[in-house]
Formats: sequence, C-alpha cells, structure tokens
Amino acid sequence: MLGGAYLCFEGAEKVWHLIVPHKDHGPQEAETLEAAHLEEQRVKGAIKTDFILSAEIMTIALSQIDIGTFWIQATALGLVAIGITILVYGAVALLVKADDVGLHLSTTGRFGATRAFGRGIVRSMPGVLTGIGAIGTVAMLWVGGSILVHGLHELGWHLPYEQIKHAAKWAVETAGALPGLVSWGVTAGLDGIVGLVAGLVLIPVVTRAIVPVSGWLFPEKS
Repeated sequence: MLGGAYLCFEGAEKVWHLIVPHKDHGPQEAETLEAAHLEEQRVKGAIKTDFILSAEIMTIALSQIDIGTFWIQATALGLVAIGITILVYGAVALLVKADDVGLHLSTTGRFGATRAFGRGIVRSMPGVLTGIGAIGTVAMLWVGGSILVHGLHELGWHLPYEQIKHAAKWAVETAGALPGLVSWGVTAGLDGIVGLVAGLVLIPVVTRAIVPVSGWLFPEKS
C-alpha cells in the first residue's frame, strides 16, 4: 500500500501543479541551472516512479495467478518483468530520442519528404510528450487508487471497495451493453478519484513533514 500511496501522491502533485503553478525562477537563478542537472533530476524522478509503478504491476499480476507452484509464479513474473521493460522503458527511450531522430532527418535527409517528416517529428514532440505525461498521471492515480482500495478492503474497511463495486454494477445495468468495458471504466474512474483524493491529502503531509524530516536525517552533500 505504500507504493500505491506514493503513486497517488505523485499523480495528485502533478494535478496540483496544473491548478497552482509554481512561481517562475528569476533570470539569474534560471541562468545558473544547468540543463544537464535538470535533465538528471527529471530522469531520476521518472526512474523512481516507473520502478514503483512496475513493481506494483508485478504485484497485481502475481495476485492474479491462481496456481501456487513456485516455478510457474516465477516464470510468470519474469515474463511480466520483460514485458514491462520492453513496453515501458523501450517506449520511453524511443520518445526521448525521437526529437533527435527528427532533427537528424530534417537536416541530413536526402529527399524533401524525408526532411519534412523530420521537421514534423520535431514539431509534434511537445504535444506528444504532454499527452504521454497526462496519460501517465491518470495511470498513476488509477493504479495507486486501486491498490489503496483493495488494500483497505483486505484490512477490513470494505466501504470504498463495496461502493465502487455497486457503482460499476449499476452502470452495467443502466448501459445494457458492453458490460465488461462499462464495469472496467467505472471501476477505473472511481479508483482514480480515490487516488486523487488520497494524493491531495498526502501532499501537505509529504511536503511539510516527511520531506523536511528526511532532509534533516539525510542531508544532501554539496
């Protein structure tokens, strides 16, 4: 559940920053920030979040395996891990390098169509990255909220789980078609709302208590 809470916090923090943007850095401070350092911070944050998200996905996959044989579970987790690595990290690597590929094609392409295609890649990447970021935020809230709901259900607080289950059942009966898709959509949406609420509650706890304490216990070396 700690991993789920972290995902909720990360997702809610991104939503909060959209609602209440940070103040821009001053000109002098902005000049002192090196691009390499900013890139390193972003990469570290992305790796940490992706690692936790991947671990939670593997945990969910393990819970869905009914056969209790150790080797079958180990093989299944290995396949899930390989799939996550290829799909998630491979896709991220392609997106990170896509603008470089587009720039290369736009400047060294032999044909006009090739150069135009490269320029199109470069121009489209900001929008693509924004869309990917939005999808990632929704995924974090959905997965984190789902983990919290199921975790609380296992611990004995059944209200969120039962209410979401009843809402999904009502939506299926009302829609009258595509029951699987409707049930999944309602469940995922309500899990995401739970994740957002939990994350918003965690933001002041993390920023005003956990971060200062961790900074005091583990000061950064200059």
